Amino acid sequence: MRVLGVDPGLTRCGVGVVEGTPGRPLTLVGVGVIRTPAAMDLSRRLLAIEEGLEAWLAEHRPEAVAVERVFSQHNVSTVMGTAQASAVAMLVAARHGLPVALHTPSEVKAAISGSGRADKDQVATMVARVLRLAEPPKPADAADAAALAICHIWRGTAQNRLAAAIAKQR
Repeated sequence: MRVLGVDPGLTRCGVGVVEGTPGRPLTLVGVGVIRTPAAMDLSRRLLAIEEGLEAWLAEHRPEAVAVERVFSQHNVSTVMGTAQASAVAMLVAARHGLPVALHTPSEVKAAISGSGRADKDQVATMVARVLRLAEPPKPADAADAAALAICHIWRGTAQNRLAAAIAKQR
């Protein structure tokens, strides 16, 4: 399975494509960040993120998209920007008929490190270990996107099989 992980953000939207199956070594296909300047008009920033995600989909052809679930923070403007970037990622995936999974930051941290309270450095270090990289992807948004893809491969595929089995029983 090939998954595009998206760590949404307006200034830096992390993207990472990971391929593999649970129980086997995973491979990093690509990792990076879609950047937009803070001074740019919001609608143009969202358009730039959409264009960047379209390019990643065209180049890497993922089978699913995993997006970080937006959670409440104290800074409402940050949450709004993150939610808007998240919506763009979901829209782009839906346009291509790709399944979208939302994973909470704690779920991703627990999947990659064993602790839902892991810090960014721990997550990045574990991403490098899991993907057999000499060093963690940079910046942290890129490592977080790869962690989202890893989380989805490890957890999402099992959740999808469980949901399919339940649906079949009904």
